[in-house]
Parts: sequence; structure tokens; C-alpha cells
Amino acid sequence: MGMGILSLIVLGLVIGLLAKLIMPGKDPGGIIVTILIGIVGAFVGGYIGKYFGLGEVTGFDLTSILLGTGGAILLLLIYRLLKKK
Repeated sequence: MGMGILSLIVLGLVIGLLAKLIMPGKDPGGIIVTILIGIVGAFVGGYIGKYFGLGEVTGFDLTSILLGTGGAILLLLIYRLLKKK
């Protein structure tokens, strides 16, 4: 991901918000946590996308947003599974 820090933060916010909209529930809250979930989700989604030949997270395009949102949803699922135990 060759983006500037501001672009990364905005992309993280968009991805984090999308993931939380798709999976509503009691998750760690606040805008900072949402941005962090989005940023880490973008890295996870980008890695998985690259591994399976689906593309990478490179900026503000549909593929990047879909992969990043998928990665963020995966993080939320893992968080909820660990929280239940």
C-alpha cells in the first residue's frame, strides 16, 4: 500500500464503517477504533486477496474497498469469537 497517512486513515475509516454497518453489534467503539479496524482490515484483506489472486488494496477503488471490508469483517468475527470465550 503506497498511500499517504491521511489517505490510509480515510480509507480505514470508510472500511471500518462499512464493516460495522454490515456486522452491527457491540464491538469496541469510537472513531479511532473504527479507523484501526479498517486499516488492519485493509492489510488483512489485501494479503488474502493477493494470496488468492483477487487483487490488492492499493487505494480508493472498488477492489480495495471490498477486500479491506472483507478483512475488517474477518477481524470483527475473530473478535466476537474470542469475546464469547
